[in-house]
Amino acid sequence: MDRITALFVEGMGAAAATSRILTQLQGRIFGLLYVSPGPVTLDELTDELQQSKSNVSVSVRGLIDWQLVRRIRVPGSRKDHYEAATDFWRVMQEILERRFRWNLRQVVAAAVETEQAIVASTPRGADATERAAFIAQRMTIMSDFFTAVDVGLGGFSRGEAFAPQPLQKAVVKVPVEDGRSATERRPSGRGRRR
Repeated sequence: MDRITALFVEGMGAAAATSRILTQLQGRIFGLLYVSPGPVTLDELTDELQQSKSNVSVSVRGLIDWQLVRRIRVPGSRKDHYEAATDFWRVMQEILERRFRWNLRQVVAAAVETEQAIVASTPRGADATERAAFIAQRMTIMSDFFTAVDVGLGGFSRGEAFAPQPLQKAVVKVPVEDGRSATERRPSGRGRRR
């Protein structure tokens, strides 16, 4: 592998490792395929990356699942060949849908389930009733916010503009210990400290 290719391949590996979506090896594989002018076999990948065939094979399958790599047939060859995806819009849609929106929906589900448990429970005493009301308010705020983000990301992945209005409506000032929200405690003069 030449120096320029190695620079990009290692950079993609480092980026993938910090993404928490892909492994370092998957990033390196994608990087190598992306700068390859034609389809590459599994054997060529293992030779270039100096990795075991089983590790590369498992990593390639994961990249195919994320639609970052596709398997193609080359006429006259019985081996599978691979190439990197170049439709980054489609890749981003897949990542948004499978990773971020799924996580957002988990948060919303937890908040809604907690709200339902509060409604179904019968708090005893003034402190318990006040605590239940406080938690219910927090769950509503969280659910509204993450639902708005989910809707916005859904529109974005369909190619629609990300409209901030639903998100802005969901952002509510949440009281803290001294009775004021963090935005209310900020000094009015931006950038100036006294």
